Formats: sequence, structure tokens, C-alpha cells
Amino acid sequence: MTSAHIGRKPLDLKRTVSILFSLTLLLVAVCIFGLSVGSVDIPFAAILPSLFGDVSVDQSVRTIVVDIRLPRLFLAMLVGASLSISGAVFQALLRNPLAEPYILGISSGGTVGAILAIGLGLGFSAFTTPFASFLGSALVMLLVYTIAHRRGQLDTNTLLLAGVMIGAFFNAAVLLIIALFNQELRNSFLWLMGNLSNANMESLAVVTPLVVVGSAILLMQSRKYNLIATGDETAIQLGVDVRHIKRLSYILASLITGVVVSVSGVIGFVGLIIPHMCRMMFGPDHRLLMPASILLGGSFMIVADVISRTLLTPTEIPVGAVTAAIGAPLFVYLLKRT
Repeated sequence: MTSAHIGRKPLDLKRTVSILFSLTLLLVAVCIFGLSVGSVDIPFAAILPSLFGDVSVDQSVRTIVVDIRLPRLFLAMLVGASLSISGAVFQALLRNPLAEPYILGISSGGTVGAILAIGLGLGFSAFTTPFASFLGSALVMLLVYTIAHRRGQLDTNTLLLAGVMIGAFFNAAVLLIIALFNQELRNSFLWLMGNLSNANMESLAVVTPLVVVGSAILLMQSRKYNLIATGDETAIQLGVDVRHIKRLSYILASLITGVVVSVSGVIGFVGLIIPHMCRMMFGPDHRLLMPASILLGGSFMIVADVISRTLLTPTEIPVGAVTAAIGAPLFVYLLKRT
């Protein structure tokens, strides 16, 4: 198949609709599961009445479903979708299945930005913390991109290695900042390991529009990612402004990563696992791969969150530890294959 075919051949509409519909049903089922299961199991028959404010439902049940689990479920879905689409974009631009926000150090940069905002007394503000987290993510992406850009070309292997090294440096910076600042930061270790327990509608109201708009713009570039994946020269010959698309995509993927890190902490390997699974199941066409990654990523993150809060009840495991336990072995497997 030629590169032109990859970019222009229409998808099988029936198959595409069937796959996305199935993944949507899966997401709905996982959402119901996530609202039902926990330290206190809620019967399925009580979930929908609770969501619609039925006064016949016990007040404690409504509080658990609506005030505690629903914001957490939305956050898990948002984080999973965001990291998955960012991973798919980075893998397309770098033509490397190992690329994802965590491996590239972008998540660590977002963490440093958010931690600095907290340490300087700005707190977990609905506006300042996401903005500081985005600046940290953007700084790391700029550093990594600068290091890997030589003689007018982007060396993807160097970029990956630079991302790993800079990510390690920023992780060390996080520990240093925590040691230097106050007790409030010392109590944020769970957040640093990935924690969704601080989910609230105020932060979701700020983060969600940014993620939705950024993801929508990235989805609109899916055909161009198909062409870029075949090689920059080929894409340029077919009319793609590769430099502009890469710059736009890096900024948006960093923005999405930064804002979700600001409310969830560092959650690794989701951007590695989900796009790779979708690629194996549905093929490499980004017009299907990217929306499939969003839906499957949301489902995966909800399941990971359920595991994190039920596996050792009443103790809660950081959700980042759950995703790392799944993603680290897969990363080693992909590394050996690559």
C-alpha cells in the first residue's frame, strides 16, 4: 500500500461505526460498574435514580454516587482519554511505539509546575495549578525537542532518550521541592503517584473544556498523522505542512497532558498501553485509532481506579501504581521488540 492510499483510502464506514459503537457501550458499562463498586457496593437499581435525584433513594447512597464516585469517574475517564490520545499523537509524530507523555517526561514537567504552584501558596486552585502544570509540561517538551533537533532534523531516538533523562531529572526536582517546602507538599505524595480522590466538579469544569477542545483539534489532524507516519518527505510531497502540524500537535498534546496531571498527578503508561492495543486490534489508521484510543482509554482508567480503591480495601492504592504495574512489563516487551 502506498502512502497516498494510507492517507486517502476511505475507512470501512460500517466497521468503523461498529467498533466505535461497541467501545462506547463498553465505556457506558464500565461507568455503571465504577459507580456500583467500592468500599460500599451500590445496587445497579439505585444508580440511575440517584443520578436523577429520586427522593426515594437513601440520602447516603445518593451522596456516595453523586458527590463522591461521579466526579471521580469523570476524572478517570478524562485522564484516560487525554493520555491515550496524547500517546497516539506522539507515536504518530515520532514514528515510535514507545513514545508517550510519561516516557517523554512531559508528565513529570507538569508535576513540577503544579508542585511549584502549590509550594508558592497558590494551592490546588482550579485555574492556577492547571496553568502552572501546562507551563511545566511545555518546558519539558521544548527542552526535549531542542535536544533532539539537530541539523534541521528531529532524531526520534535522541528525543526518547532525552525525554527519559529529563523526566528523571524533574522527578528528582519534585522530591527536592517537597523537601524544601511545607508540610502541605509532604502530604501530596499520593497525588504524585497518581491519585483521583481529589476529584471535584470545580476543577473538572476548568480542565474538561481545555481537554475537549485540544482533543477535537488533534482528531481533525488524523489524516495528516497517517501521512506523517509514512515519512516527513512523503507527507510534504502530499501537501502536508509537517512543521506546522508537529508544532501544533506537540503544544496541544503537552497542554492536554499538563492540565490532567494538575488534577490527577502522574499516571504513567496509559498513553503507551491504549494506543498500542488499539493499533493491534483496529489497525494503524489514525482516523479510527485516535477516537478508539479515547474511548478505550477512558474505560481502562475507570477500571484501574476501581482496582486502586477496592483491591486492598479500606486502604487505597495510588492509581498510578496500578497503571505502572500493567504498563511497565508492556514497555519492556515493546522495547525488546523495537
